[in-house]
Amino acid sequence: MTSTPRELLGRMFAAAVKAAQPSHCIPRFLPRPPLGRTLVIGAGKASAAMAQALERNWPGELTGLVVTRYGYAVPCERIEIVEAAHPVPDAAGLAAAGRMLDFVRELSADDLVICLVSGGGSSLLPLPGEGVTLEDKQAISRALLRSGATISEMNCVRRHLSAIKGGRLAAACHPARVVNLLISDVPGDNPMDIASGPTVGDPTRCADALEIVRRFQIELPAGARALLESGAGETIKPGDERLARVSTQLIATPQMALEAAAKVAALAGYTPLLLGDSIEGEASEVGKVMAGIARQVGRHRQPVAPPCVLLSGGETTVTVKGDGRGGRNVEFLLALAVALEGMPGVHAVAGDTDGVDGQEEIAGAFVAPDTLARAWAQGIRPRDSLDNNDGHGFFEALGDSLVTGPTLTNVNDFRAILIS
Repeated sequence: MTSTPRELLGRMFAAAVKAAQPSHCIPRFLPRPPLGRTLVIGAGKASAAMAQALERNWPGELTGLVVTRYGYAVPCERIEIVEAAHPVPDAAGLAAAGRMLDFVRELSADDLVICLVSGGGSSLLPLPGEGVTLEDKQAISRALLRSGATISEMNCVRRHLSAIKGGRLAAACHPARVVNLLISDVPGDNPMDIASGPTVGDPTRCADALEIVRRFQIELPAGARALLESGAGETIKPGDERLARVSTQLIATPQMALEAAAKVAALAGYTPLLLGDSIEGEASEVGKVMAGIARQVGRHRQPVAPPCVLLSGGETTVTVKGDGRGGRNVEFLLALAVALEGMPGVHAVAGDTDGVDGQEEIAGAFVAPDTLARAWAQGIRPRDSLDNNDGHGFFEALGDSLVTGPTLTNVNDFRAILIS
């Protein structure tokens, strides 16, 4: 198939998203129906689509409650879908989390709970621990998002300030059997970091959360600090008897998405090189590193010869210093473009597979050899945009934004650098 580099990159991104669609992933992982009732719970950007796929393939009766991001609901007949805010929680998520805990209480050993969890669930289940308010959670979330902390670090803090995360939801389901079906959006695919692990054990402790808060200079409200310092915010630990009947299955991961994109590239005559599915670090620094690899490919045909594509996933971070409209994927791309300095034959795409990069309804953007030249022609200074964390403003002005709308899934960031 003949296509422009931008069209090929767009097809690769679409293939990555399609590989993680719940309709493809859910059916083969469904458990056998129980002797008792089947309850479905869940949270995340993909959870509504997961619930719909489960409903369509479940042979018996069921009932459920699932929370997803505003705009990500899909029709379900037996599972109630609630929409709430992401990435900063709101009252709708708070109410839904309280209802979910009540929903799973007083179950029997004959009952089955199927838990559908995907990225975004941390903010969608914002039930705070004792002494912590929703306003406290909102302030802490905003501070964490601007701090440069990794998703693992952010979720460690969230777990210990919660009344539902860190295994607490699974403990409430005891003695019922719990089957976790997870779509991973975190580097390393650790279940405790996906939506802050509401139905899995957590080995981290309040002291770990306090150290993260100290390191990133997060100002804690008095109630939150007291919860952590007293140890009252301790989570459910692995080996707890209430988790004995909990099983966990990853049904879609960033690696699966990268492999799907690699097939598209190979069919188009480009050698795919997968650099990793769990790359972290400051987005701008990762952009510089990737530019260095692209230059090595172009100059020395190492570690792979052109035509090729460098594929990677994971979740970078942005320490916000400016007041621009940024997200980690467009920050990466802008840093990449600046470092490449218009290198011929290099095109790139980066985007969040959930369709939202940062707090904008924009998945990401495209870079081409003429990106910097077109920006200068419009009077836009690329380095100034980068310093102001204004990736979305930069690429939107060039007409290079990647806009998908809600994708109904989430396997984190996708990056592809095409070298002709």
